[in-house]
Amino acid sequence: MRHHLPSTRRSALTAGVVMALGAGMITAGVVVGAADGGGETHVPQGIRLVAYDSCASALREMKDRLLPHVGAYGLESGDVAMPEGGDMRAMEDAAGAAPKQAGAPGAPEAGEHSTTNVHEAGVDEPDLVKTDGRRVVSVADGVIRVVDVASRAVTATVPLDGNAQASQLLLAGDRALVMTSSAIAYDVPGIAPGERTPKRAPTDTLPGGSQLVLVDLTGAGKVLATLAVDGTYLDARQVGDIARVVVRSMPHMEFRYPATEGDQFATLLANKDTVVNSTIGDWLPRYQLTVAGGATTNGQLTACADVSHPVDYTATGMLTVLSFDLTRELGTGDPVTIVADGDTVYGTERSLYVADDHFTHGTVEGPLEGERTELYQFDISGPGKPVHVASGGVDGSLLNQYSLSEYEGNLRVATTTSGRSGSQSMITVLTRKGDQLTRVGQVGGLGLGERIYAVRYFGDIGYVVTFRQTDPLYTVDLSDPAAPKVTGELKITGYSAYLHPAGDGRLIGVGQEASEAGRAQGAQLSLFDTSNPAGATRLAQYHLPSSYSEVESDPHAFLYWPDANLVVLPMSGGGDPNLPYGGAVVLRLRDNGFTQVAVLGHRSPKYGDTPLVPRRAMVVGDELWTVSEAGMLVNDTGSLAQLAWVPFV
Repeated sequence: MRHHLPSTRRSALTAGVVMALGAGMITAGVVVGAADGGGETHVPQGIRLVAYDSCASALREMKDRLLPHVGAYGLESGDVAMPEGGDMRAMEDAAGAAPKQAGAPGAPEAGEHSTTNVHEAGVDEPDLVKTDGRRVVSVADGVIRVVDVASRAVTATVPLDGNAQASQLLLAGDRALVMTSSAIAYDVPGIAPGERTPKRAPTDTLPGGSQLVLVDLTGAGKVLATLAVDGTYLDARQVGDIARVVVRSMPHMEFRYPATEGDQFATLLANKDTVVNSTIGDWLPRYQLTVAGGATTNGQLTACADVSHPVDYTATGMLTVLSFDLTRELGTGDPVTIVADGDTVYGTERSLYVADDHFTHGTVEGPLEGERTELYQFDISGPGKPVHVASGGVDGSLLNQYSLSEYEGNLRVATTTSGRSGSQSMITVLTRKGDQLTRVGQVGGLGLGERIYAVRYFGDIGYVVTFRQTDPLYTVDLSDPAAPKVTGELKITGYSAYLHPAGDGRLIGVGQEASEAGRAQGAQLSLFDTSNPAGATRLAQYHLPSSYSEVESDPHAFLYWPDANLVVLPMSGGGDPNLPYGGAVVLRLRDNGFTQVAVLGHRSPKYGDTPLVPRRAMVVGDELWTVSEAGMLVNDTGSLAQLAWVPFV
């Protein structure tokens, strides 16, 4: 059975073999009057989390919740062939169903070196390269490399066995934490019709899960410990030396596939019986911890007492938050688990949010009518285990983490909904009341018939880009959380997929130019003047036909360094003779205009004569460092003259 990824941002999510519906929840609510812009607005009554009484009660309840979602192909939403006169109750009885049981950062300040481009000041995000001003640490091709800034030489090379796809790391002092998941697979490998999906043994090494690798960067470098866990690595945030890592997992069941269409009913019964006969070990994630020297321990990652669930849930997935002090031993992360799903992680210095927009991972082609996003807030202000403090929900689906912003005790959430009257977008303001994230205000009607392409909040002002044929850039006044309002709208061709502050009331947008009909025509940068609350104006534009920048999908690729008036971003393709394949485009932002001053490409014998596009750029002192799989190129920030090339191969 083939499963399809949607063509939206969810194509970037990594997963193992995905056969499950997202762990959706049905939240009780009421329908009130039309929101701004028309349509109905669903007001949630709250999402409360409940702990299980014991492992036995957890097992009974999760079985009961999962059984309605079991089909002939395992966990699925498809129809099955029904026997003549049969009904679902009869099937469940035949299967022996289990009994029911009763602020936003401004432009970067002048300093010794740039940092990873992040959403919130003081909260670091994983990326493929980090620097502390003394060294540059990168992960590529399954290898950690440490480059000394002063000598421009590789001082340590640490292979990450079995982690060739690793591309995410965090840095704390002399240590790095590397996060990775196994390769995505939506055609289930090795399962012929009539066969079963493989069942995990208690001592399995979790080859299809995620791995967290703690690396010592001193001397020649070495791996200190590796923690393998069930599930897909979702995202992480770091405050100080404490990293919070979010993993999404699913129950492990030995489901059958029907050999023929006529076998579907019998296979469905067998799959339900699999759920009925499961043990708690088939539901809760497991771990394997290997320390330097090879000593290994394994077992159940989460204790039943550390698992909670909403009142209404499906038990098709779990979210686990792990915590690590990177100055200490790795350990198992002191896990906290919720029986729910999630797509998006957003963090501040005191709160971690995980959002679930109910897209069924790997099986849905696009938004569903009536889609909703549930939000879980954790208090991470202390160094220990995060504490779940509140949950809530809003209509619509998120674009990415930039759709969320916590400010002065309120959470602002930008979403797009799809309905019979077409799509529209909105910003909803939530505030915490007890253990609930409760709606206090909302403004809707943004981009009727369009969807959100970019969001950014600065204090009590929000900016939202929607697009279908033209690009309205909306200015939203959020100073009164109970009555947010749109104060301006700028319509231009094309769109911005990422917005970045440029100081002096200016905003940089990175996206695509487009024709009047909405056809993309190549990467563009826009400079907006946002000083007038009545609406933004565009001051300047840089357009490179037939090109694309990774910044559109990953803002970590963007660098703005005001000390040298530098804007640097990777660009693939393009009609510019200096950019036949792509490179790091270096621009100067002066006098409210962009001037291209260089295109930097990397070359390596390993990759032939075709230049590689550097994926990241950073400033260290007066030097511009660009990084690719082939190596690091060092240029002077003033003249852009090449100072050094540090090859990896």
